[in-house]
Amino acid sequence: MTEKPLRILIADDVSDSGLQPLRDAGFIVEKRTGLSREQLRQELSASAGLIVRSETKVTPHLLEAANGLRVIGRAGVGVDNIDVAAATARGIVVMNAPDGNTITTAEHTIALLVALARRVPQANSSLKSGKWERKNFIGTELLGKTLGIIGLGRIGRVVADRARALGMKILAYDPFVAPEQARDLEIETASFEDVVMRSDFLTIHTPLTAETRGIIGPDAFAKMKQGVRVINCARGGLVDEAALYQAIKSGKVAGAALDVFDQEPPPADHPLLSLDEVIVTPHLGASRLHRRRTDARLSAHRRSAWCG
Repeated sequence: MTEKPLRILIADDVSDSGLQPLRDAGFIVEKRTGLSREQLRQELSASAGLIVRSETKVTPHLLEAANGLRVIGRAGVGVDNIDVAAATARGIVVMNAPDGNTITTAEHTIALLVALARRVPQANSSLKSGKWERKNFIGTELLGKTLGIIGLGRIGRVVADRARALGMKILAYDPFVAPEQARDLEIETASFEDVVMRSDFLTIHTPLTAETRGIIGPDAFAKMKQGVRVINCARGGLVDEAALYQAIKSGKVAGAALDVFDQEPPPADHPLLSLDEVIVTPHLGASRLHRRRTDARLSAHRRSAWCG
């Protein structure tokens, strides 16, 4: 008797080119995006595999309906939108694609870094509104400035490499990277407090865990240089948004560039959206036109608090 092909449900927008290897291998691949929670539960009841990106939250309630589910694949770096403990308890393997969005997220970080330093979005909006305000948009040079990187995983290392090419000094904190390894990459490592205190620009590249939530909060802002600039292209929740707002209003933080928010999309009346010092993009770090075929090549997830 011929065994029935296994069904894989795609709950978020994953490129067809990335899914083709699964089809070629004989799986039934069905994309069902934009489903309600109950619709998703129903679809999962007939699925052996689930692939998500960051939009779908895989909760214990959702998994209760997934009696035949064998594997959950995250087409991206982190797995903070998947309850790994609940999945493991049900014998479901959780996998991710750690290299899938490395370059595009790092490049978006650099794009926001430069835009933040030169105030490009603000000047663009001003000129398009009919004004010519050169004196209002004087930027700062990146050459010789210190870029602090919190989390020296795949993305953090690419950001360091690109920023070094701009003439920046790289200072990083990651408790899981040996100083000798960082020195080989021409990166100086230091304590979290030291990185926060010495950085002219600070970028975060860790997954969101209980340990890292709010890691850039009131205490961190209090230790920072006057006029520091903060970038977050990793996960909403790493930066305490209320504390960031207060730090900008006080003048301690000169500007911030955010690609992610604790709540996505953020509410229209979010305080940070009202500040000219803040540049925002709608979670574009993992978006690119031509996807390499990494979406479907999911590697077994090895849980680490600093794997991003």
